[in-house]
Amino acid sequence: MNDQNQKQLGKTLWNIADQLRGAMNADDFRDYMLSFLFLRYLSDNYEMAAKKELGKDYPTLGADDRRVPLALWYAKNPDDIPEFEKQMRRKVHYVIKPQHLWNSIANMARTQNGELLNTLQAGFKYIETESFQSTFNGLFSEINLGSDKLGRKYEDRNAKLCSIISEIAKGLADFSSEIDALGDAYEYLIGQFAAGSGKKAGEFYTPKEVSEILSAIVTLDGQEPATGEKDRLTSVLDFACGSGSLLLKVRKRMGTHGIGKIYGQEKNITTYNLARMNMLLHGVKDTEFEIYHGDTLTNDWDILREQNPANKPMFDAIVANPPFSYRWEPTDAMGDDVRFKNYGLAPKSAADFAFLLHGFHFLKDEGVMAIILPHGVLFRGGAEERIRTKLLKDGHIDTVIGLPANLFYSTGIPVCILVLKKCKKPDDVLFINAAGAEYFVKGKRQNQLAEKGSGANGVSGT
Repeated sequence: MNDQNQKQLGKTLWNIADQLRGAMNADDFRDYMLSFLFLRYLSDNYEMAAKKELGKDYPTLGADDRRVPLALWYAKNPDDIPEFEKQMRRKVHYVIKPQHLWNSIANMARTQNGELLNTLQAGFKYIETESFQSTFNGLFSEINLGSDKLGRKYEDRNAKLCSIISEIAKGLADFSSEIDALGDAYEYLIGQFAAGSGKKAGEFYTPKEVSEILSAIVTLDGQEPATGEKDRLTSVLDFACGSGSLLLKVRKRMGTHGIGKIYGQEKNITTYNLARMNMLLHGVKDTEFEIYHGDTLTNDWDILREQNPANKPMFDAIVANPPFSYRWEPTDAMGDDVRFKNYGLAPKSAADFAFLLHGFHFLKDEGVMAIILPHGVLFRGGAEERIRTKLLKDGHIDTVIGLPANLFYSTGIPVCILVLKKCKKPDDVLFINAAGAEYFVKGKRQNQLAEKGSGANGVSGT
């Protein structure tokens, strides 16, 4: 599917969302819409693999036959199901029962089946607890199928779900069944819902053009950027990963097998679930990523609290777009925290440098870190000035990129990208001013980085 068709698919789905959500706010409807798109992806991927696995035994149906081939095979071969599912777990890393596949659910919606809601609930529960080798507990926790927003009675809620799913199925049917396109459509919808959510969107969405810059920076050779991208990254971390778009941009740049493992952390439960779905939707196997739900500043992720230096996780690349000027409550004990004790604590009024120091602590000596922060970190005084000065004197700040105002849904202020390295070669710091009018396109609500400002030959490659 080409770029134009992918964009059109995203617009089609967004129009469906806009028409169907009714009195429901955009944030609530987002969770339903994206979850159904996620189920469609898992189902398509699974059915393609099942067809390949079963070969000539995979049932062939006529063009007008709406039955689900795998359901027919299950009915005819009950004794072979355990071995088949064992093979599917080995090859695609998960199992979905025929009755929970998207086409089965869509058929129930089309015929207004009264058991659709119950079947959908059972399917979501199975995916959370049994489909994958890793359990994805709470993956659909934000989707309340019993919500009054869908209807006061079961019948009303069931009918509303039938309507939503039928329209989504019709919209998807007009496009190619290439499953890669669904990942792009998911990203497009996240962006559209972010635009509708305004300031709240800063929790989960980094504009695509900004993500491109960060991913380009951290994949370059840390010592000799001019030589181009690294061949492989053992590990990548985003400690405020939102919906996971930054991590996926790095993966796309490195290729499917270019990263050993992806790590992310996210405090917001809704956004944490979006990130896990987003990884799977883009073909990242459950063994290839780990997203943790927790607080970055208190460092409550066990793997990052490892005391033994030999086992302490260190990362080749770190990207982050943490909440800007987040108010936090550092305790006295945090002054002795290994992440902060050499630099001091960021002020309560703005945790920007606390986020930066957290990530920097886990960066490998030859690694590269790129973080988006409010412009104020470059000139604010007090504790921030002391931290900034020490980072500069120690030779850890490699590049400062100034970006235009109003790029983000969460704020209209100008922002910057700081690039940090533990062992950089030159003693000087590269400053890039990408805030000029030639670097962005002015929009009604948000500005957008121009292509020359975010491409491989723009500021990211300087």
